[in-house]
Amino acid sequence: MRAVVSRVASASVEVEGSVVGEIGAGLLALVGVTHADTPADARELARKIHELRIFPGPDGERSASDLGAPILVVSQFTLYGDTRKGRRPSWAAAAPGPVAEPLVDAVVAALRERGAEVATGVFGASMQVASVNDGPFTLLLEVGTTPV
Repeated sequence: MRAVVSRVASASVEVEGSVVGEIGAGLLALVGVTHADTPADARELARKIHELRIFPGPDGERSASDLGAPILVVSQFTLYGDTRKGRRPSWAAAAPGPVAEPLVDAVVAALRERGAEVATGVFGASMQVASVNDGPFTLLLEVGTTPV
């Protein structure tokens, strides 16, 4: 599994003109799933997102867990697009919806079990994601097996 995680001042996701998820200062996590990912990978990714120490604090860096910062999770199959050849990405490494959706849901559930306030997009929908990056500070997180 992969996630592109940004520290944000605010973020929202809109579907068909309606805001379906939004947060203030916290993290925006775009989550992608590949074929070999498992529920254990989803739990590990949730832990990494929640404990990622990228917020400033008087005594060092702090995490969303430390601060109670909200997290907006948006599914993003394009994180597994392969652009090494040609001009058209290959989506072969991205898991199909019936595989990916339960694992994205598992990331959200694991974050909530950890006590995180979580907002989400709508799996498979055409979404407009808006964010005001803070820093900017953006990282790529990976767990599990990386496809070739």
